[in-house]
Amino acid sequence: MEATSPPFDERIVTFTYRGWMFLCRAERSDNLTYRPVVRCQGRSDSPEDIELPNDTDEIAYGTEVEALRHAEQQAVRWVHDRTSDGQGQM
Repeated sequence: MEATSPPFDERIVTFTYRGWMFLCRAERSDNLTYRPVVRCQGRSDSPEDIELPNDTDEIAYGTEVEALRHAEQQAVRWVHDRTSDGQGQM
């Protein structure tokens, strides 16, 4: 039996940064573009998952990989905004 990749709507990249765990995916917007979607998994101090707001200003990405890369970058910025000065400085 040949292994195949799951469909785009099932592909999820797990990303952990500074103790926060994120589920990143690329949601297909149309036949040519993707948009990044990021969900922060709950922690003991806040057990509910949080879907991060869309921060692309309606920018669409031509590939799933580009959208996933943006999702990871968005997750890092989100953590920095909550744990430091927003520039990665603690």
